[in-house]
Amino acid sequence: MFTLDQINEIHNNFGKKSTLPQYLHALNEIGVMKYDSFITDGHSEYYGAENQLLVSSAIHEKLAIAETSNLEALKIHLELHAQGKTDYFQMIQGLADSGVEKWTFNTSQLTIAYYDKAGNELLADEID
Repeated sequence: MFTLDQINEIHNNFGKKSTLPQYLHALNEIGVMKYDSFITDGHSEYYGAENQLLVSSAIHEKLAIAETSNLEALKIHLELHAQGKTDYFQMIQGLADSGVEKWTFNTSQLTIAYYDKAGNELLADEID
């Protein structure tokens, strides 16, 4: 059974884009199978074996999520962030404006997927 303290320690050590694969491997090693990070307030839900679920606290003020998703806008905001042209909060505001409710990391498959409010997968990528 993993704890939020363990998750926070891993995040502090590896929670950067440059160390994302190590971050996901470390989460997987403690038993996190996947986690959802919600754009609206930044809280995350971590899932493990035997229906284990841990929910983190919100990390920012609530953002409104657009009712209609926009895949092209989502891609633009992700690219701007990858180029270092936006900070984390600018990126998540852009994702909210693009209709993204959450992203999901799969720690064993090393993937990230973005979902709208209806639960539709908008985009999925492998982490390398």
